[in-house]
Amino acid sequence: MRFHFSPKTPLFSLSSSSITSLCLRPFLHSAPKSPFYPSLACHASTGGNIRMDSTSPDPSSSSSVSVDSVADGLKNQSLREHDISNNNNMNNENKKNNGKLSLEDLNWDHSFVRELPGDPRSDSIPRQVFHACYTKVLPSAEVENPKLVAWSDSVADLLDLDPKEFERPDFPLKFSGASPLAGAVPYAQCYGGHQFGTWAGQLGDGRAITLGEIMNSKLERWELQLKGAGKTPYSRFADGLAVLRSSIREYLCSEAMHFLGIPTTRALCLVTTGKFVTRDMFYDGNPKDEPGAVVCRVSQSFLRFGSFQIHASRGGEDLGIVRSLADYAIRHHFPHIENMSKSESLSFSTGDNDQSVVDLTSNKYAAWTVEIAERTASLVARWQGVGFTHGVLNTDNMSILGLTIDYGPFGFLDAFDPSYTPNVTDLPGRRYCFANQPDIGLWNIAQFASTLMTANLISDQEANYAMERFGAKFMDDYQAILSQKVGLQKYNKQLVNKLLSNLAVDKVDYTNFFRALSNIKADPSIPGDELLVPLKAVLLDIGKERKEAWTSWVQSYIQELVASGISDEERKASMNSVNPKYVLRNYLCQSAINAAEMGDFEEVRRLLKVMERPYDEQLRMEKYARLPPAWAYRPGVCMLSCSS
Repeated sequence: MRFHFSPKTPLFSLSSSSITSLCLRPFLHSAPKSPFYPSLACHASTGGNIRMDSTSPDPSSSSSVSVDSVADGLKNQSLREHDISNNNNMNNENKKNNGKLSLEDLNWDHSFVRELPGDPRSDSIPRQVFHACYTKVLPSAEVENPKLVAWSDSVADLLDLDPKEFERPDFPLKFSGASPLAGAVPYAQCYGGHQFGTWAGQLGDGRAITLGEIMNSKLERWELQLKGAGKTPYSRFADGLAVLRSSIREYLCSEAMHFLGIPTTRALCLVTTGKFVTRDMFYDGNPKDEPGAVVCRVSQSFLRFGSFQIHASRGGEDLGIVRSLADYAIRHHFPHIENMSKSESLSFSTGDNDQSVVDLTSNKYAAWTVEIAERTASLVARWQGVGFTHGVLNTDNMSILGLTIDYGPFGFLDAFDPSYTPNVTDLPGRRYCFANQPDIGLWNIAQFASTLMTANLISDQEANYAMERFGAKFMDDYQAILSQKVGLQKYNKQLVNKLLSNLAVDKVDYTNFFRALSNIKADPSIPGDELLVPLKAVLLDIGKERKEAWTSWVQSYIQELVASGISDEERKASMNSVNPKYVLRNYLCQSAINAAEMGDFEEVRRLLKVMERPYDEQLRMEKYARLPPAWAYRPGVCMLSCSS
């Protein structure tokens, strides 16, 4: 098969409103219109924005105990991929009863450590780490009577872990990092990133320590990572710890996003450390002690755009690491690209000149870049569909797998406001506001593509094509999602744009509106003064002029429904399957946090159960779909900082 894509203008060279002008930008009345599209040409030979002086002193190692010495004293594990099937056979006996494994019988593999260059040192002294993708380091968070307070059976199932293991007395010790987990080889990853549009140099896992990779019975690879487990060389001036507040938010939201059907990292469990951690939540000089916690994050990979950027920024021999890291990612996480054959003829025109052709089968790195761009575009489209705002879309927070990663000051839209940002640090420019997310996603892809260009893995034409595919994929997915949300089979741009404009003008609750919209009947004979009755609960405090505007829109909408020929019952069921009734609003999180900080974790568990069925009507759970109360608009609830 052969595809041709011939845009008149490369997408990345368009104005900043190129994507969002087609969906949200017309309704972004107050947000700035900063240019977010770089010119890749300036990156081709110099590395452009990612070049940074990253030299610093390298103190001598002072580690008294190494990760290797601890790992060697634990259960001996094979590190060879071909031994995995043997491990599975050996565990068959252990799986006879319920098909699940104990912690000691998990099938560990350590491909990242085995196949990529590592730091020769294993201490946690803050420093620049050169020529390495990771540093082996042990969890070091102090604990005092740690307690398991929340857990996910569905994540345990991914790992083939017996859920009865959660009942073990030593489980909190192992997943707070206080006691080593048999088979684990802990490390912290080295990466860099652009933060708020500026190259920040080396960042890395400053408080997250990966335990290793679990291979389940389906031969799926899952990394386990303890967030808040102590200092690493990448902690800079921080303590490497996490507080209960932020850990609850990450635990709940990663699981809530999964059940919404949005690609995301997962969370196995949440453990309190029994110790307090000092945090200045709003950076206003008023720090306070908060309960400490560790969340065990689970993902098929924690590789980020910044994992590649750091090595490209350093140039020289480190450019070879970019290639090695790309080879590793393709081999383990994009094997279909590795196995792609020339017979597939995946070539594309990139402009009016037919001589400008990108053949994805001739360069696996180009095919890989395009897939990452498309996965990212699809992810952002899904965020926009449910009203999710990430809040900190730095390049170090962008997963190469197209997953939602690093839950900090996130927020779901309550009143529809395209300029909404949940991050108090982002308030001056609202760079990461809801409406800007598509532009930022593309900007980040441009930085990633420029990294691969710097390492001579892709050409400028191939980078251009990845940009084009991001824009096309985002619009295809976004329009399909919006069509599903309003119950139409085809996208009606005029109808959708007018709807979003009305929602913005009247600050209508985003989640509740689309849920209520399914109650509209495809009946053109309904009297005009009754058209808004199904929306009465969501169209609050609107005057005569606005009622007329909404009535006009509903009349147009009903005409479209009649033309579709779909029954009211079928359409309602379809709409309710894509428009959630329950989303993890910030005030719900805060209520659970308030109770947890007093020692009561029942609300955390109850809230998780509700979020596991976001599209269902749930008996006696109506309060979780209510509009935020007045107190929810206080700083610290609706607006958060990155301090956690």
